[in-house]
Amino acid sequence: MQRREMLGALGLTLAAGFPASAAPAAKSRAGHVLYPDVASMQQDKKPGEGTLAQTAGYFTPGDGGAATYRYTNAGGYSLLPDTFVNYKMFGAVSDGKNDDGVQIKAAHEFANLHNVPVINHGGEFWIKQTTGIPVLTNVHWGQTVFHIDEQYNARSSARFEVKSKLPPQQIALDAAAKADLLKQLKPGVKLLPVMAPYTNCLVFIADEKDRIGLRAGEKYTGQSWAREDFFYVEEHGRLTGDLAWSFKDYTSLYAVPCEDKYLVIEGGTFYVTGNSPGRVNGAKYDGYWRSGIHITRSRTIIRQQWVGLEPGAKDVAMNPRGGFYSMSKVYDVTLQDIRLIPWEQDREGTDRDVPAGTYGLSCNRTLKARFIRVTAEGGPVHWGVFGTNLNKHFYIDQCALNRVDVHFHCWHLHIKDSSIGYRGITVTGGGDLFVENTTVWSRNFLSFRRDFGAKWDGAIYIRNCRYVPSVVGETAVLEFNPADFTYNYPIGFGRTIRVEGLVIDYSSAPASNRPCWLMRMPSFSKMKSGDHMFFPQAVSFRDVVVEGRTQGVRLLQIPTPHDYRQPAAGGFEGGQLTPNASLVFDQVQLEQAEGLTIGPGAYTGAHALYPEVRIVNCHHFAATIRAAADLRVERSEVNGLQLDMQGSVALADCKLRAGEQGMSVKAEGGTAFTNCIIYAPLANGRPAPELTDRYGFIQLNKTVRFNHLNTRLGADVVEYCRKQGMVLLPKFISMLKGHHELEKETV
Repeated sequence: MQRREMLGALGLTLAAGFPASAAPAAKSRAGHVLYPDVASMQQDKKPGEGTLAQTAGYFTPGDGGAATYRYTNAGGYSLLPDTFVNYKMFGAVSDGKNDDGVQIKAAHEFANLHNVPVINHGGEFWIKQTTGIPVLTNVHWGQTVFHIDEQYNARSSARFEVKSKLPPQQIALDAAAKADLLKQLKPGVKLLPVMAPYTNCLVFIADEKDRIGLRAGEKYTGQSWAREDFFYVEEHGRLTGDLAWSFKDYTSLYAVPCEDKYLVIEGGTFYVTGNSPGRVNGAKYDGYWRSGIHITRSRTIIRQQWVGLEPGAKDVAMNPRGGFYSMSKVYDVTLQDIRLIPWEQDREGTDRDVPAGTYGLSCNRTLKARFIRVTAEGGPVHWGVFGTNLNKHFYIDQCALNRVDVHFHCWHLHIKDSSIGYRGITVTGGGDLFVENTTVWSRNFLSFRRDFGAKWDGAIYIRNCRYVPSVVGETAVLEFNPADFTYNYPIGFGRTIRVEGLVIDYSSAPASNRPCWLMRMPSFSKMKSGDHMFFPQAVSFRDVVVEGRTQGVRLLQIPTPHDYRQPAAGGFEGGQLTPNASLVFDQVQLEQAEGLTIGPGAYTGAHALYPEVRIVNCHHFAATIRAAADLRVERSEVNGLQLDMQGSVALADCKLRAGEQGMSVKAEGGTAFTNCIIYAPLANGRPAPELTDRYGFIQLNKTVRFNHLNTRLGADVVEYCRKQGMVLLPKFISMLKGHHELEKETV
């Protein structure tokens, strides 16, 4: 339909059915006729060809629908494109009964056709059955209020669809070009000349025959993902978006062109009724329903909006909803200065529970999505506001969210200056994971999803954060707990981990006495299928403080180091360990309990885990290590050592106060004490200097084992000797001052 015909018909349709008003005399000036409203214009005598008509309103003068029309004998009155359009120009009624979505959709279709913005500064509009309102131009809603009747939500389309004018393109390569692409496409590659023709496109590649990310859990049996990756192409085939996979073949390769200008949608308030359709009378789960705004256009910015329930309304939806804001297959999209809500899922009892995750925000296959000053908090009844898959370069800045969740394959996630609530941060994927200046109220600070292998194939950085455990049970800063399951991709717990400046705050649960682990690991590192996991090559926790209770944290347990498979080789030979991983714990407030366990295990290969462990400025350190490892402890208080190691042990400037089990040290690479103080062991919680021989490497006036330089006895041991009339022998004192393992051990 021609533009003039379409708009003329639209004008006639919208005016039909309204009471005829007594049209005042039209004022004509130089062929320009002024009418008070559209009905008056249409009732006037037939004007001449090309006559311009202007209305002072749509229904009544001043109602905001003022517009300019041209009359043609063939098409009647046609709305003329001006610098912008609004909803009143198209007859939106705003009475709470009319489906204003019809007129809103017409306004956007007109704006899209003429490439003009929609500027609607105010008013209230009720959207009922209308879906799929196309948005292709800038929108300024200001203080406009939308009431969305969710009983008419649909599965197929959201209420507003932010679309691109550019259609996807299939990429067809000849045999040589395809072979070249498959050869070059691998992690670390930043330049793909074969993709140069697709500059300013988001390119997707997938192999449906190569299934990865098999999902663990009885209810997920059979679920998996195709091996898939995507990237943005700059000039000459330069890539944005780090590649995660290599491909042997592909079944689909296509490009989604990106716009060369930003589309901006700003302002607006959205009230939803909460009664999205779905299961009734015990009916089965029947899929996701859509509401809100769906974005499939790259370079889109949405900002300054408010989303909530109608006053007095409750979220009673029984089926899951996709995000009020959802985006798919887009590059460079920003949500900024937005308040919305997570949907209810886990209501009291079970009869009103939503049977699947229901999300306020949904992202799938996005590259460089940003969320800035977005607020979406809730309580235990609410599900996670974020529900995402396949997201790369994902930024969360100054947000307050009840959950950040990436089910399958997140690649590069940055969270800064934010607060994450009850549902926490749950992710799988790889790349750089940064959490900075952020507070997390949840069971764990970071949880890695069990159903997708609890994997992270990249670096993990946590800096200057606060962790507030939300339960009184056992918790962890980093929770890795995969199932013994075949996931069809490598499973591991980060390539490097750096935690600096973490406060663990129990102020809201001071009665909690359950352990808090820095890292909680599985009891196995080899699957029944034969697949081996990998361990980070470098782990460090520095400046970890506990507030709200005196009980500190525990480090980690590595029960099966021999079954890990590390990128670098290590081993123990000739009395020397070659480490392929390092663990550093510096200024960590520890619990008075055994906090580090490694082993036992029978080593069979050079790529097993051979860690070097360094403890600095920690109190109450206790460890059991029955593995190939080196242990260095500096300026710390040591309460317990049960060591049977291939490797060496070195303690420097340490205070030793053995617990009930005493100490047992056996290290094939040698043991050395430098400037250490040996205090009386504890028995029944009290110092017992008469049990000093519990250390195993020292007996008063009898034995000094291993290498010692300036070892001293604590004042409580010296006082015990004085009271017992025991004179410490010069030879014994000399051995404490300096003793070599090749010298005699007995006085």
